[in-house]
Amino acid sequence: MKRLALVFGITLLAAPAHADITHRIQSSVSLSVDGAGSVAARIPSTYSLSGNNISVDSGGSLSALTAGSAVGYTPAAVSVVTAGDAFSYTESFIEGDATPAATTVASGVVSSLPMLGSTTTTSGGVAGSLAGTVATDGAISISAGGSGTHAVGQVIQELSIK
Repeated sequence: MKRLALVFGITLLAAPAHADITHRIQSSVSLSVDGAGSVAARIPSTYSLSGNNISVDSGGSLSALTAGSAVGYTPAAVSVVTAGDAFSYTESFIEGDATPAATTVASGVVSSLPMLGSTTTTSGGVAGSLAGTVATDGAISISAGGSGTHAVGQVIQELSIK
């Protein structure tokens, strides 16, 4: 009986443990370079003439109104209708933008951005020495690039025992 208890006790001590163990390692490096951008809107040519107690002898005009060229402007000639009475006279002219040449992109770069009446331009990034690696031991190595670059590195280790 003592032998049976001894064998049974050793068997209980040697029973395998049952546990679910999960080990997960996730690593990543994200590198990005900002692109250049430009938003431009052409300003039109405008001409206006207004007033009271005036007579337009010869109207102002816009000449050579063709796309892609400067517009010629000729002011109006006016005279007062009733001498001695109050009068007002306003003439305005805004020279619009000429039609620009088409914008072309080569290797992701616009060599000449348009410059018009309303222009917003952002500079693109320069990759330079931008680089990143994650070694097998989890060590992260990131080399800074030029302006307009972003680098993010991460290592996630998870150990779950149930």
